[in-house]
Amino acid sequence: MRGRVSHWPLVQAGSGLPAYLRQFETPQPISAFVGAPDMNGRFFYSDDLKGFNFERVRLSLSDLLERLAVKGPDYLYAGAIPAPTHLPGLAEANPPPFLDPSVERLTSLWLGNRTRTAAHWDLAQNLACVVAGRRRFILFPPDQVSNLYVGPLENTLAGQPVSMVDFANPDLVTHSRFVEAMSNALVADLEPGDVLYIPSLWFHHVESIDDFGALVNFWWRDGPEWMVTPQFTLYHALLTIRDLPPRERESWRAFFDHYIFQTGGDPLEHLPVEAKGLMGPITPQSLARIKAMLMGPLSR
Repeated sequence: MRGRVSHWPLVQAGSGLPAYLRQFETPQPISAFVGAPDMNGRFFYSDDLKGFNFERVRLSLSDLLERLAVKGPDYLYAGAIPAPTHLPGLAEANPPPFLDPSVERLTSLWLGNRTRTAAHWDLAQNLACVVAGRRRFILFPPDQVSNLYVGPLENTLAGQPVSMVDFANPDLVTHSRFVEAMSNALVADLEPGDVLYIPSLWFHHVESIDDFGALVNFWWRDGPEWMVTPQFTLYHALLTIRDLPPRERESWRAFFDHYIFQTGGDPLEHLPVEAKGLMGPITPQSLARIKAMLMGPLSR
């Protein structure tokens, strides 16, 4: 959405953006990544996949802005700086487009130089608003997960699993299916004031093209408040489904399609609501029962 937030004070500040941001600064330290010149802006794993090719530092917002202004040889990136705790008032002065004010959301600031963020997915929906510098987003629908060669689920750079493919220099021998992923990719080149909507679970690779870049994003989820991330179900399935014999695993797929994904409609439409039990609408009582049923086996 071209120019959708070009009226924001954040965007209008231009070269005065660091001074504008300092108005909202608190003593809360910011977590940032620092990478050496030879990593070419790509924050990633070490060669053995046990560590990373950058170090984590904690510093004040002013120190971060000063280091970015130097334009030194190192790569510097601070992602998802929470506005409510670190920059109170920033979101109110630069309100999100489209979102109902009553929608619960997380507002974050992203700062860095010429850096590349590996393709990853987020649980929440996302409005990414470019404030300074140009950015390129390469997006993939969730069904491309098998073509993006996703790395470890639990040992991650910043919380979310990332693609192992180096987008600037892909190894098409090791990652041959990446060609298919790129045939399904969408590319968005954004300038200050532009906004991009990223649906839940869409992979996105992000490249900050200029020496200084800033972005504000808004994350939010649709659905009932009691819902937690389905990734827990993925981990739970490691204990209950993945290592079953193939025939049994396929049988359980049919049950999930029927009861959870409801590919044929309401699986219990033949029963009155009061007889649907745990498969009926979630209530505080049924929610407590489901949690108790799960915690019992998991605690043994």
